[in-house]
Amino acid sequence: MTVDPNSPLESIPSTPIVRNLRPPDNTATPPATLNDQLRPQGRRYSGIELWLHRITVLMFVFFCASAGVLLVILPWRPEWTDNHLLLGNPYLRAIVGSGFFRGICSGLGVLDIWIGFWEAIHYHEEKRT
Repeated sequence: MTVDPNSPLESIPSTPIVRNLRPPDNTATPPATLNDQLRPQGRRYSGIELWLHRITVLMFVFFCASAGVLLVILPWRPEWTDNHLLLGNPYLRAIVGSGFFRGICSGLGVLDIWIGFWEAIHYHEEKRT
């Protein structure tokens, strides 16, 4: 958009336009969850959406469990420090090979397994009416 240099100055507002981005305090609504944002209110999963949701949860549980098992077992194997990526940097190899760092990685693996099984156990579908 170009401005006409011959336009009168009276048509240009003298004060800047400021918009209030916050809602008024008297109409505050509770924050919506991600599930509420993705699905309209009162609508349930049906047909292919239900199976896609089930497969997504199953894939998430499988990913968490497999990544967790790798993080629990792999730090205690010799391949953890005797690899091509760490041979060029002995300082980083000493840090990665320390028991503290290995314990942190194994702890994250246990946490990852717990998150995966938590999602599997607490998965529920809405009852059909």
